[in-house]
This record gives sequence, structure tokens and C-alpha cells, in this order.
Amino acid sequence: MTTTTPHSPAIAAEGLRKAYGDKVVLDGVDLTVPTGTVFSLLGPNGAGKTTAVKILSTLVTADAGTLRVGGHDLAADPQSVRAAIGVTGQFSAVDGLITGEENMLLMADLHHLSRSEGRRVTAELLERFDLVEAAKKPASTYSGGMKRRLDIAMTLVGSPRIIFLDEPTTGLDPRSRHTMWQIIRELVADGVTVFLTTQYLDEADELADRIAVLNNGKIVAEGTAEELKRLVPGGHVRLRFSDPDAYQSAATALREVTRDDEALALQIPSGGSQRELRSILDWLDATGVEADELTVHTPDLDDVFFALTGGTDIPQQTKENVR
Repeated sequence: MTTTTPHSPAIAAEGLRKAYGDKVVLDGVDLTVPTGTVFSLLGPNGAGKTTAVKILSTLVTADAGTLRVGGHDLAADPQSVRAAIGVTGQFSAVDGLITGEENMLLMADLHHLSRSEGRRVTAELLERFDLVEAAKKPASTYSGGMKRRLDIAMTLVGSPRIIFLDEPTTGLDPRSRHTMWQIIRELVADGVTVFLTTQYLDEADELADRIAVLNNGKIVAEGTAEELKRLVPGGHVRLRFSDPDAYQSAATALREVTRDDEALALQIPSGGSQRELRSILDWLDATGVEADELTVHTPDLDDVFFALTGGTDIPQQTKENVR
């Protein structure tokens, strides 16, 4: 039985460290994951995301750190942690030589469910994940999306309240990815906590309540998607004109604009707030200048990711404010 409450974190890590020889993979990582939320860990290849998942799911031992998962101390009570969690790794755990149903029943046996209970849970999950028609077929015949759905269904056999999803949609087509997103939303709606690592930044933007960016073994920023996007400068409003005279008038009158004489377009620095947009529109009305097109451009998580992991300068004070 877990000891978490709706107000206590599902996962809490303080000073998490892990090294392999001289290679420091995780260097004093602090994480707090609220219960019933999606927490996404982003980072380039080799940043330590999978190592963090392996440690928090008891597969690898940390070198240092205070870690609690599901209300249990990871070092003192790993068995209780295992009882509270489910793990879907980068590579499918599905056995292709047996049927989907047999994979599910095998998991039920591993969780020590009775024969009748195992069959009941298997039937419910196969229906929930739209796998009933394929249940009697060898899993090797399943598409990538079907195998991933089966993989998560197998993870849910033990009714975990915390699920680690390590790059769950890698290699899936767009339709299968969106199906997986809907499954994750439904899990969280049921009160499950999801710890998600992903290479797809739009996936984190779409699903995560909070996002942490891991680089060189350290958390370099953490916050909501919107908070992280505000770390990166470059938001602007773009005005495009078809009338060269109107373009020239606007370019002369407006301050701090970037001109594109070929496209007859002006770029005005802006965070995209309602007040800033209203100010620009009021100015256009007052001067009688008419733009043919107004578009708002704000930084996305791609911009944040490259800025935080690729050396683009972000003010240190801003980083600390988000964290």
C-alpha cells in the first residue's frame, strides 16, 4: 500500500547522483513530481534521462541522493516502490512469439493474480486498448502502434499508480502517437502519475504539466511549457503589407522594428500579450496605416531545447526564476 496523498509528491528526488567510472551521468538532480500529473524529462541523447528512469524504477542503484517514489524510500523499501509503479521502456517488452492475450496473462501471473482475476483484468484491458480482435494473434503480427498499446496494457495489469514511460511513441506514425497521447490523458484523469521521457518536444508541450530539461547530468531548467518558452527571447509580431507606401510609412514611424524590404514585412519585438497586440492595432488605426496581415510568433519548446542544451545564451537569473 502506498503512502502518498493527493497533496504529497508521487516522486521526490534530492541530490540524485550516478556515475559509471569517470563518466558522471546524473550530477545532483532534484525532482518533484506531483501526484496525478504528467512530468516530462527532456534532454539530448546521453543526457541521463533513461538512467534517471532506471534508478527511480529500482532497476539501477543510485550512487547518492534521497529518493522517494509512491511515498516509499527507494533505498530502504524498493519492494514497495516496485508494487506502486509500472514501467514501459524504450523497447517493447512484448513477446512476439505468443499472442497478445497470452502476453497479458503472463503479466497477470507475474503479478500473482488468480486465474479468474487475471482473465478478467486481461479482458478489460484488451477492450480498453482496442486489442480484442487481435488478442488471439501472435504479437509479432501487430503494427508498431498496436505493440505499444499492448505494452502499456501489460504495464497496467498490476494497477500501478505511477507509470514511467521512456520514449513511448518513438517510431510511431502520427495517428498512433495521438492515440497514445489520448491513453496517457485517460490514465492521468484516473489519478495515475506519469513520468514521461520523450524526444518529441511537441509531445511534452501537449501532455506535460511540468517539464524539466536535463543536460550534462544536471537540470538546467524546470517549469510549465509556457514558463520555459518565456526563457527564450525572439517573440515578435509580424506585419506584412502589399502597399509599398504603407510599408514605408509604418517602417519609418515604428521603433525597434526589423525590416524585410523584399517581403514588405516588419517584425516588432513582442511577447504576444493582449496589451501589446492592442497597442499595435491602436497605433495602426490612429495613423491610418493598414497592414494586410498580422501574425504573432512566440518561441516554442524547440527554441527552448536548443537554447538550453546548445549553448544559446539565456540569462541565468531568468533560469533560476523558472526553477
